[in-house]
Amino acid sequence: MEALECKKLCPEWPCEDPSEYRGIWVVGEVVDGELSEASLQMLTPALKIASKLGDRVTGILVGHGVERHAKLFIEHGADRVIVVDKPELEVYYPTTYGQVIVDLARRCKPALILIPATMRGRELAPYIANTLRTGITADCTDFDVDEETGEVVMIRPPFGAILLAHIKTPHRRPQIGTARPNVFPVPPRREGRRGEIVRVDDIEIRDPGARLLSVEVIPRSEKPIEKAEVIVAGGRGVGGPEGFKLLEELARLLGGVVAGSRKAVDAGWIPHEKQVGQTGKSVKPVLYIAVGISGAAQHMFGVREAGVIVAINKDPDAPIFRQADYGIVADYREVIPRLIEYLRRASAAG
Repeated sequence: MEALECKKLCPEWPCEDPSEYRGIWVVGEVVDGELSEASLQMLTPALKIASKLGDRVTGILVGHGVERHAKLFIEHGADRVIVVDKPELEVYYPTTYGQVIVDLARRCKPALILIPATMRGRELAPYIANTLRTGITADCTDFDVDEETGEVVMIRPPFGAILLAHIKTPHRRPQIGTARPNVFPVPPRREGRRGEIVRVDDIEIRDPGARLLSVEVIPRSEKPIEKAEVIVAGGRGVGGPEGFKLLEELARLLGGVVAGSRKAVDAGWIPHEKQVGQTGKSVKPVLYIAVGISGAAQHMFGVREAGVIVAINKDPDAPIFRQADYGIVADYREVIPRLIEYLRRASAAG
């Protein structure tokens, strides 16, 4: 953003000296009494940036009964953890939690805040960014540091593009970035690792202006795709919902789940929550079977953490064959039934 534009939006521009802001924060998310894996995954880019800047990583825990998770944050790499643990924060409200983080940021002036792009994180991040009058780069796939300027570079693919955008925020602090679950691995745990735990009690907890009346848990018939070890995914080449019935049977026999590409979701053949890719979910199965999927960059981004990729496609020039571990050039309607028959016989034989 040009200086003139900044001045129009923010009369007090230029902002405070960015050099006054130090530290990389990772906002922790405690759900159902557990620190989410997505929160720990964000420590990986945080540690990478901290090592390049000679800075330290701070975990942020907001809620009630959350202090016991500070140790886990530290054992996975955080140098310190700031804890706001109060009974008034037992129920999550985005404005209340967001305002606590805003108040902490105004006190401590972190240079960078990383937030997992979960459903909760997608609520918190824009609230925090807007209240602090700073920018946000969502759904990053990587982070780096400009060696000449020392500025953090946030990297993400623009929607519908195969290029990578490298985004800097030279005039605003703190910088804020999010990344989807499973984009980064969880750093190794070092049990017994020591760090600083800072308890903050003198912070105002504001009324959320709303009240949670009830919670209804919707039962799942199967694992969410981001947790599955085996995924059978279909694309436009499957041809329609009938083809997905074959994929469901194969997935069942393999103890896995069915997913799909954006083309399959847009066609209404599979729900959006099962979409893999840049505009869907990132997955990390042990085995990923891609059926009738061409292998566009946006889709392959979502499976970059997969252990083994098997591609089935009748087009020998499909891009997916360049990234698959194993490729079968054939019509899936010939291949999948044979796989199903083989697995049934193997199961019957014990």
